[in-house]
Amino acid sequence: MHEDFLALRFPADAHETGRVRHQLREWLQGGGVTGDEAEDLVLAVSEAVNNSIEHAYPGPVRGTIEVHASAVHDGGITVDVVDHGRWRVPPPALTTRGRGLLLMRESVDDVEIHRSANGTTVRLHRARTPSPTTADAAPDCHVHAYETSSGVVAVVRGDAPASAGPSLRRSLITAARGGAVPLTVDLTGLGAHREGVAHALAEVASALAAAGNRLTVVPEGIS
Repeated sequence: MHEDFLALRFPADAHETGRVRHQLREWLQGGGVTGDEAEDLVLAVSEAVNNSIEHAYPGPVRGTIEVHASAVHDGGITVDVVDHGRWRVPPPALTTRGRGLLLMRESVDDVEIHRSANGTTVRLHRARTPSPTTADAAPDCHVHAYETSSGVVAVVRGDAPASAGPSLRRSLITAARGGAVPLTVDLTGLGAHREGVAHALAEVASALAAAGNRLTVVPEGIS
């Protein structure tokens, strides 16, 4: 019988990551989450765990990490990756930092990071993809991104119903490199169905703001 909740606790050691991936993948498959949905979650959790190992317990410091996964009311999956260490701030010159956060944002629908004196919790949420029998399960929404001297422009074309929101958000986050570069979203080619746009833009704007960058939407006021 499949459990609705998975709880893991393990040493903050890079050798443990493979075992965590295996156990999470088995739990997801037992709940009917397979294919790209499962692999995206496993990748995001793996990156969160690796970040905790590297940043929460640097050098000889030893500690533990917890992974709590649960099925939620919308049919999606929420996973908390919890450590009890004190994160060190990486030197600005190490420009490869943040790659893990970018992969997490590309792989799941929502990433929340809560830091306190007692440790850090990274919450990852991935919604379930609608069934192919749903009328708008395969929306005609396309994103074309290109670089300019002032950042990246992402041109959105076609319909973007509510079911397209998570995919659109991931495409825009990827175009903005997780928030690392300014992003302009061109919606002049958007179709009549645009219910999935507002939430996607809000999430992308939040990611950009966290990195000190700005989202520009063309034409202004459209969502």
